[in-house]
Amino acid sequence: MKHFTDRLVAAIKEKGTPICVGLDPQLSHIPSFIRKEAEARKAKSFEAAAEAIIEFNKGIIDAVHDLVPVVKPQFAFYVQYGFSGVWAFEETCKYAQEKGLLVIADAKSNDIGSTAEAYANAFIGETDLFGEKVAPIDCDAITVNPYLGYDGIKPFVETCRKRGKGIFVLVKTSNPSSGDLQDREVKAEGMKNYELMANFVESWGADELGESGYSSVGAVTGATYPKELVQLRKLMPKAYLLVPGFGAQGGTAADVKAAFNKDGLGAVINSSRGIIFAWEKAGDEKEYGAAARAAVLKMKKELAA
Repeated sequence: MKHFTDRLVAAIKEKGTPICVGLDPQLSHIPSFIRKEAEARKAKSFEAAAEAIIEFNKGIIDAVHDLVPVVKPQFAFYVQYGFSGVWAFEETCKYAQEKGLLVIADAKSNDIGSTAEAYANAFIGETDLFGEKVAPIDCDAITVNPYLGYDGIKPFVETCRKRGKGIFVLVKTSNPSSGDLQDREVKAEGMKNYELMANFVESWGADELGESGYSSVGAVTGATYPKELVQLRKLMPKAYLLVPGFGAQGGTAADVKAAFNKDGLGAVINSSRGIIFAWEKAGDEKEYGAAARAAVLKMKKELAA
């Protein structure tokens, strides 16, 4: 399969925007008519929740797939409904890919050694099924936590190399308390924790470049820390940045400007609640897809400006 970042760059150029839509369904925010229909079929069950999530996600994907290059379902919003929720996650990923979208699994699921390899197999690789290699979920990329060191990253990098996939390593996250650890000074290195991690990411991905010049080893860098983004872009010139925190978390188009290189590439900007739950402000739940589409177009205009 073609290198992940080459596919990502091609998709961004085709759609004319770096927007990533976060598919983070919350049952209480799914339109009531979808929930009622699922409940009528399956009563108050995990199966009903899963069916409602799939129906809602398909509506969002149908509304935005021609506008954006990539979606990012957050695994936690699915697995909380047990195996039915995992099924909803799989179905969502498959449907998005059928509609021509790249899929980033926001799972942050990693460990070390064979356990890390199993996580990589689950989301972006292949697993042994009675002597045959089968891809279980087969997303295009996954988010990973680097705080176990390279032992926790290496199996993912190797899977990316084999199968044309990508990873996004947590470096500077968008949450308010991220600085408690990420901003601490590393005295021996004379830099902050997130700067040290950025150097690791650039090093881990140095041999994983595609034809686009970008690595399959990317980084998660929050929109809510625009000053830090300036430094991180310099430290990781070859890494694609996944930038959460736009919209509902307070990040603006001006805040994310520094995430991009001079070529206008190098970052995807994620918005979740601001897009998929835009119908709550618009007021008509039956038109939740149209509201999501309008939110994407508004975001696209802001980023372009």
